[in-house]
Amino acid sequence: MAEIISIGTATPEFCHRQEDVLEFMAKVYNLDETEKRKLAFLYRHSGIQTRYSVIDDYSLPEKEWNFIPPKMETVFPSLEQRMKIYNREAMPLSVNAIKKCIEGIIETKKITHLITVSCTGMSAPGLDLQIAEAMQLPVNIFRTSVNFMGCYAAVHALKMAKLICGGEAAANVIIVSTELCTLHFQKEYTPDNATSSLLFADGSAAVLVSNTIQSPKAISLKGFYSQFAFKGKNDMAWELSSKGFLMTLTSYVPQLIEEDIAAYVQNALQHHQIDIKDITHWCIHPGGKKILQVIQQQLGLENDDLCFSKKILQQYGNMSSSTILFVLKEMMQNLQPSSNIFGVAFGPGLTMETFIAAKR
Repeated sequence: MAEIISIGTATPEFCHRQEDVLEFMAKVYNLDETEKRKLAFLYRHSGIQTRYSVIDDYSLPEKEWNFIPPKMETVFPSLEQRMKIYNREAMPLSVNAIKKCIEGIIETKKITHLITVSCTGMSAPGLDLQIAEAMQLPVNIFRTSVNFMGCYAAVHALKMAKLICGGEAAANVIIVSTELCTLHFQKEYTPDNATSSLLFADGSAAVLVSNTIQSPKAISLKGFYSQFAFKGKNDMAWELSSKGFLMTLTSYVPQLIEEDIAAYVQNALQHHQIDIKDITHWCIHPGGKKILQVIQQQLGLENDDLCFSKKILQQYGNMSSSTILFVLKEMMQNLQPSSNIFGVAFGPGLTMETFIAAKR
C-alpha cells in the first residue's frame, strides 16, 4: 500500500500582486495604451490575485530592477545567468517544503527515497544531491529525478512513489517538486510570452509517500491513468534556448482540453472501475481560469467541486508541476472518511495524467 502521509509547501519571499505585474509588463515591453488595455483585460480576468517569485523586479520601480535590464538596453539574462539563480534558490526552497512536510512525522535518516521534480532548471550534480547534502540524508538513499515533463510531472512522480512502495517492504519516499517559472521571462512580446507572464509563478511542494507510517490524515494512492493526443503537441511545449526556457502555450489549449477531457476522464474511470458519481473531490491542476471553466462545463461539475483549484490559482498562479500538490494539500485538510479523489493535470504532448486516491 502507498499512502500520502503529508504535504508541505513553500514559496519564495517575493509576493507580487497581479496588478503590479501588469504595470511591470507594460513598462518592460513599452506597450502603448491600446496594447496595455488589451493586456489589462486579460490580467483582470485571469482569476489570479497574487503570485510568488524568486525575482523581486516584478513589483519594483524600473530604476530598482536587478534581473531585467531597464528598458532592455543591456544584454538580457542568458541561460547561464538564469541557471545560476536556479541553483542558488531552488535548494533552500525545496528544503523548506520538505521540512514542513516531515516535521513531527519522520526523521531524515529514515527517508529511503528522494524524487526531485522540475522543468525550470537543471544541473549535475543536481537538486537531489544539493538537498541530500543540506538535509544530511542517508548517503545511500535512492535518488531519481523527473525533469521537463511540465505541469503533470508531479503526478508522474506519485506514480513512481507508488511503484516503489509496492516493491519495497519499508519505503518512505519524499517527492519534492520545485519550479522557478519566472526565471524564464522573455524579451520578445509575443502571445506565448504574454500568456506566460500572465500565469506562471514559483513554488515548491513536498510529499511524503509511505507504506510504513500510519496517520489519520493519510490518503491511499489507488492507481493512475495517462493518455495523450498528438494533435496538441505544438500547442503546449517547453524548449531550451540560449536565452532561457521557451514556453509555448497557445489559446488553442483550452479548446483541446474541452474536446477531449470528458472522454479521457471516462477512460480513466473505466480503467479504475469506478463511476463518476463516486468521485467526491476533484483535484484539478489550475492551468488557467479558462481551462478550469471548460473542465467544469464538460464534466458537469458544480462550482464547489473546483473550489480548491480556484483558490490556489487565485493566491499562487500556475507553478507548473508544483501546483496540483498545493491543491491536494488544501484538499487533504478538509477530507472526510470514504472520500474518493480524482486528480488530473496536463502538460506537453498534449498529455493528461490522472490519479485516484481515497481517504480511509
